[in-house]
Parts: sequence; C-alpha cells; structure tokens
Amino acid sequence: MGVRQLRYAAEKPVVLGRNISHQRAASHALVHYGSGTVYSFIPKNACTTLRLSLAVANGCVSDLDDWTWIHQNNGTFQADLRDLAAAAFTFTVLRCPHARLASVFLDKILMRGAEYWDLFHAENDQLDHDTLTFRDFVTLMLKPGRLRSNIHWRPQIDFLVYDDYDAWYTVEAFAAAAAGIETRAFPIIDARGLSRHGTDQVALLEQGCFADTPCLELAGMRRGGHLPAHGALYDDKLATRVAKAYAEDITLYRDRCGAAGLSFPDIELEDEDSRRTSQ
Repeated sequence: MGVRQLRYAAEKPVVLGRNISHQRAASHALVHYGSGTVYSFIPKNACTTLRLSLAVANGCVSDLDDWTWIHQNNGTFQADLRDLAAAAFTFTVLRCPHARLASVFLDKILMRGAEYWDLFHAENDQLDHDTLTFRDFVTLMLKPGRLRSNIHWRPQIDFLVYDDYDAWYTVEAFAAAAAGIETRAFPIIDARGLSRHGTDQVALLEQGCFADTPCLELAGMRRGGHLPAHGALYDDKLATRVAKAYAEDITLYRDRCGAAGLSFPDIELEDEDSRRTSQ
C-alpha cells in the first residue's frame, strides 16, 4: 500500500483542522474497525444501506428495528487522520448525477422533506408545492449559492477525502458493489425496504417526459403505484443544464467507472478551459 493522498489537505496553507474542504470530506469518511476500511459516504448514494451495514459490522446495532439509529450517529464512526492515512481498504460509491438529482426531487421535494422547506423559505415562502415541477426545482437549486447549500444535491466530488480509492463502486451496479464490499470489508444489509427513500416500491415509467409535470400530479401517480423513471424527468435542454452544473461529477464517474451507468452517457461536456472561462 502506497501513500494515501488526501484530496483537499494541501488546498490551502492553513492548519488542517481549519481546512473546510478537507474537514467536510473527512466528516463523511467512516471506519469499519474490524477490517480497517474507510468508506466515504455520499448522500443519496445507497448511504442508508451502507451506514446501517457499517453500524451492524461495528457492533452498535444488532436489531434491524433500530435502523433509525444511524440518523443520529452520522459522525460516530468518523475517521481521524491516523485512520485515513493507515486504512487497509478504501472505497466510495458514486451515482449518475442526473439520477441522483432526480432521486432528490422524487424523495425530498415531492414528499415535502426538510429540503423542500429550505427552498420554500429561501424563496420567501412563495413556493407553491402543487404546481412545482422538476424543471422548477432545477432552476431553484441552480440559483447562485445554492448548488452547495444542501448535502443531498451538493456535488459528489466534495465528499471525497482521497484523490483515489482502492475501489470505486456505483449505485447503478450495486449488486457488484455489495459483493466487492462483502469480500473485502463487511456484510451488506439492504435497507431499501426500511427507509422507503427510493423508487423501488413503485412501477417506473420509462416513456415520455415528466420535466414539467407538477408535484400534485406526481403525488397522485405515486399513490397509484407509479412514478417517472429518473431519466424520464429530463428533456435534452434540462439534461444539458444539469450536466454543465455537475460536469466534475460526470467526468469523475466516466473516468473511474465508465459511462455505461450514466443516464445520458453521450452528453457532451465543456472542456476544462471553457469551464474556467465561464466561472
């Protein structure tokens, strides 16, 4: 094992404890003590399943009825600097940025979670949930200062404590990820049926475009056991807009995991020089 390079440690010439980028990423790096594994968790990326599995593997939860324990203990297994440097195995789980954002909308916004109310208050209490659409949500979320205002749509790259990991897994190929994690770290317990955060409880509509379907109609569809598939919430214009906002995440996914799991694998991104010029 070579030196594990910390992604943000040298970003600023300050005491590491005051390096906000590093501390943010380090706070999402969790340790499995039995194997010396460090796992970087990224919100909306199978993190309920993985955090529950880690809690069981670390001996803090034994009864699945206590699964909500994880929500009060996000920092309980947080890695310290020695853990980060000496980790025996490191991994993270990426997700297609388009699918991740669609998942946030169908879960946190459609179901009026805290994220919806944050946007509601940011808009001076002027949002109408019944008429809100996915396109509206993207527009609100991409207003200046908001892309990084919530962990559920904050770019995934911000949560990575290392430049590189021993294993890069994806939500889109999670069966393979679970097998790899179980071989090298700890057993995986599927928490999807417990949390009901995902769309696995409903039939997914792949055809058509639901970018402009209001929440009132989507809520009715959900009660009827149907929801749009993540990709069906986009048209070409919206897919391009989101790709531009999450260009670093898409590039990272392509480089580490290939493009097959992306919702729009052929979408073109601006090159790095163009992005710098436009910022």
